[in-house]
Amino acid sequence: MNNMNTFETLILDETPVLVDFSAEWCGPCKMMAPILQELKQQMGDKVKVVKIDVDKNPQASIQYQVQAVPTLMLFQKGKQLWRQSGVVPAARLKQIIDPYTI
Repeated sequence: MNNMNTFETLILDETPVLVDFSAEWCGPCKMMAPILQELKQQMGDKVKVVKIDVDKNPQASIQYQVQAVPTLMLFQKGKQLWRQSGVVPAARLKQIIDPYTI
């Protein structure tokens, strides 16, 4: 199974999936790593956090028209619910995700 199929399957989940489109050379992307860790600690199983390297997965970047990194997207049941480029604080992410958690 290729990465795109895995990704498509993952975002079909009923649990909200926060996707972080990033790149290793990107400074702000590195700032997102501890923020996403903090979010995961706060929310536990209520959210899945997935990191996608745009250089290693160009198909996903093209499909979702990612032109800047980091770009964060929230999916649930295959639908894109939210999207923002740039560094987003953990508290803000939690506010965005909370209404979709079960």
